[in-house]
Amino acid sequence: MSLRYAVPMVTLFTLVASACVDEPSLHRLDFKTPTELHQFFAYKEGSTIVSGHRGTIEQGLPENSIEGMEAVLRHAPAFFEIDPRLTKDSVVVLMHDKTLDRTTDGTGMVADYTWADLQQLRLKDRDGNVTPYRIPTLDEAIEWARGKTVLNLDQKDVPITLSAEIIRKHDAYSFVMVTVHSPEQARFYLDQNSDQMLSAHIKTPDVFEAYRAADIPFNRMIAYIGPDIKAENQEMYNLLNAAGVMCMISAAPTYDKLLSSEERAEAYRAVFADGASILESDLPIEVGDALKDRDVR
Repeated sequence: MSLRYAVPMVTLFTLVASACVDEPSLHRLDFKTPTELHQFFAYKEGSTIVSGHRGTIEQGLPENSIEGMEAVLRHAPAFFEIDPRLTKDSVVVLMHDKTLDRTTDGTGMVADYTWADLQQLRLKDRDGNVTPYRIPTLDEAIEWARGKTVLNLDQKDVPITLSAEIIRKHDAYSFVMVTVHSPEQARFYLDQNSDQMLSAHIKTPDVFEAYRAADIPFNRMIAYIGPDIKAENQEMYNLLNAAGVMCMISAAPTYDKLLSSEERAEAYRAVFADGASILESDLPIEVGDALKDRDVR
């Protein structure tokens, strides 16, 4: 998909889906170079972008599944935060928890099983129902995402050296970003490849200054500033937006848990009205619907 970055207001819900013979209904974020990725996530006033937290848990689909992410893209453009973990034989799979019990029909620690063992299991949906879907590997997710979307690799038990090597192996710098919790982690990834896109936890002015002091470039990152609307956000918006950085709020532990869809929609819209550019949610399809109702452009 060709994107024009000179447009003053960027809204994912106005992007045109790329034509594709085998998947005509998928909305795509298709960046050919790391520079295109960096430019897309550079702060622009009025930007409205949705991130699927662990993919999605909607429509009876399991979190951290390729099928869930693809379902979101049939509805609206989005990028996705996913959770890499190591198996006993050092295969990187997608799994949020250390244990298998909540999200699969297996039990015990992920790290106690080989990849061959885990292939026998099936994922559960949010209500605990077993689905036909299996645990994907990170390699599978990256190759699925190519030409479709952007993945944000959260940090679990995978060494950052291995995460960096996997991204290098797939030459995925134009569509894979990594979550970092410190300037030191950011510097490691950038030393491996200066094009690496970052999703940095920057919740306070002191942390912002630590990134600046460490000479971490702000033109290849987004910043996670917290899970809710609060007065302190305004200082972070001012600091980060002035540096060209989009700010992300995660509704997963907060507004996603409101009881009614109307309450949730109101909260999602309020997050963007408050000044955020990116909303991360367990319910990205619902977020898309809330923003469409508001006719966001």
